[in-house]
Amino acid sequence: MKTARRLALALAALPLPALAAPAQADLLFINGKVLTVDKDFTIATSVAVKDGKIAAVGGADLAKDWQAPRTIDLKGRTLMPGFVDAHLHMKGLSHRSIEPEKAKSITELGAMVAAKAKELGPGEWVAGSGWDEALLAEKRNPTRADLDKIAPDNPVVLVRAGAHSAVANSLALKIAGITDKTPDPDGGLIEHGPDGQLNGMIRERMDIVLKFVPADSPAQMRPSYIRALKDLLRLGITSYMEAWTTIDDEPVEQGGLAGGGGNGVRGHTFKQLAAIYADEGENLPRGTLYIMYPGAERLRKFPHHTGYGDDRLKLGPIGESAYDGGFTGPTARTSKDYKGQPGFRGTTFMSEAALQEMVETSAALGWQLGIHAIGDEAIDTVAQAYHTALAAKPKADHRWFISHFTMLPTEQTMKTMAADGVWTTAQPNFTYNLEGRYLSVLDGERLDHINPMATPINLGVNVVMSSDNLPIGPMVGLYSAVTRKGMSGHQFALSEAITREQAIRLYTAKAAAVAWDEAKKGTIEPGKFADLIVLDKDPLTVPAEQLLQTQVDQTYVGGKLVWSRAGE
Repeated sequence: MKTARRLALALAALPLPALAAPAQADLLFINGKVLTVDKDFTIATSVAVKDGKIAAVGGADLAKDWQAPRTIDLKGRTLMPGFVDAHLHMKGLSHRSIEPEKAKSITELGAMVAAKAKELGPGEWVAGSGWDEALLAEKRNPTRADLDKIAPDNPVVLVRAGAHSAVANSLALKIAGITDKTPDPDGGLIEHGPDGQLNGMIRERMDIVLKFVPADSPAQMRPSYIRALKDLLRLGITSYMEAWTTIDDEPVEQGGLAGGGGNGVRGHTFKQLAAIYADEGENLPRGTLYIMYPGAERLRKFPHHTGYGDDRLKLGPIGESAYDGGFTGPTARTSKDYKGQPGFRGTTFMSEAALQEMVETSAALGWQLGIHAIGDEAIDTVAQAYHTALAAKPKADHRWFISHFTMLPTEQTMKTMAADGVWTTAQPNFTYNLEGRYLSVLDGERLDHINPMATPINLGVNVVMSSDNLPIGPMVGLYSAVTRKGMSGHQFALSEAITREQAIRLYTAKAAAVAWDEAKKGTIEPGKFADLIVLDKDPLTVPAEQLLQTQVDQTYVGGKLVWSRAGE
């Protein structure tokens, strides 16, 4: 008994074992609704971030196990992975450009043009892109006559949102050598009014005018590119795939063009963006660049291919390299006549032989493919070109995709795509913003199933979501994907709707995977980049109409706060 007592006293005299110290993080998020978007779509409440990556995900107890110099109390707000937009167009602003997307009427648009013409002086080009007749009070396209009244002494060309058509004034058309008798260019359409005279509209082949717009230098364009990239952060986009990049300003011996090419209004280059990321990368969203097909000879000279770069900026597919037009033209290539236009089925920009050559040359040089196809016949044709190339030279895990996939192709095409492992980068937001265009040129089943989501998914096709800048905001895409509603409230076939969980996954985890980044981003799981956004509403439970008003409060890239609505 005495021995036992002595042992107890001895043990009591020993120091108590120290409790395990909390692990050290750089940043903690607590008291939120965390949409991890993992395999099970787990909902958590807390996240620890260390060295730019997710260190831990859990519940309220996580704050006991981790400590950090900064803790964000979410106060019930939603934390989720940043959006990954797999197909958009980052637009720079030339010194001669206006911003037509901000105009609410043709009158306002005219005031912008007049102010810029006065600023630049007579004879100087005025340009810009982004107008949409559906958003203008007059509900019509601006015309040559509208622009002539405003700026008769300046050549003017304004590209429509979606970049499939443009309007030019008389002086611009004169400089381009376009008259009432000029034949339509290959793959394009020069519009005439009821009187047979030019109305200023050019469909698809805007280059016949744009090529005369003087180029801005990379130094002139750089500030606007940086602004455009940072604006993506405001929308919660932490990664993007830019669908219109060239190699034109590379050395000629490495595939570039003599003189650099481009016009400073619409195009940007890999070299320009690489220079920006070398200086500003930590403050920008992560980028993956499509490269426009430059032709076989030039592409063979270019020393890089898909995957070249790093986690801030890298090369993606050969794309967008359009096979057909779009419904903003409208010139998408369809299998049946457009409604009310007997004999008209849209336009293709290359022969099937040229398409096949582009696919096979790009594949042989180590490139992923992401070719533009919007009409159902165009989708059938591009899918077949992919199938022919893959059947001849199979590739494991190639992740080729069709950009847009706006109409339903044949069921056999979708089954072939699924079997071949061909993906699609879809834009459900088109359903919202291009509602009027669809209603005017399509009918029946092909109208009801516009921008399909559920059908290709159910047939085994890998689908990801993106925006193509109509508009870029992901909330419009989420809204349209789950409601199938257009801007006026018109509802297309609900059978193509997907769930909110599916839509979020397709705009985050699945979109990351199309660029082989599924192990690095797209979900909130330990080891992945802390590319995160804080929302003011819960996209899983908020009434559907309020998805359009849901705002991003904060955006983090690599654990760094890069945008805050509160201006922190």
